[in-house]
Amino acid sequence: MLLPDVASLTSLIEVVRIAAPTAVYATGAVVGEDLAIWDEEHSRQVLSLIAEVPAGELHRCFAPAYGIRAHGAANLLFEIAFCFRCHGALLLGLGVPSGLRGIQGFDADSPAARALLDRFRACESG
Repeated sequence: MLLPDVASLTSLIEVVRIAAPTAVYATGAVVGEDLAIWDEEHSRQVLSLIAEVPAGELHRCFAPAYGIRAHGAANLLFEIAFCFRCHGALLLGLGVPSGLRGIQGFDADSPAARALLDRFRACESG
């Protein structure tokens, strides 16, 4: 999956459980319950995993359940809302160039996507 260049500046990631998927469109941000904060090392691992997720065919529903907010040293860099049912990831934020902004299709059945979903689910259980 394509990530913005500012991803390399990420120092922490907030993991978000998105309770109201339509709120992502209404606010232009990943909103919901904060589940975890991943430090710089964990953030690097997760961003590497996201980069490994191959492109895929986007389906219709786009009802994201999980999202991330990637922060640099001083500000929010970008956000991604993930819908593993329709295989869509919405990239938002000032650090996302116009060519990447919007929904990307990804292969939600790929090993990298399954590992990412497992990490999100682990945040809910513990």
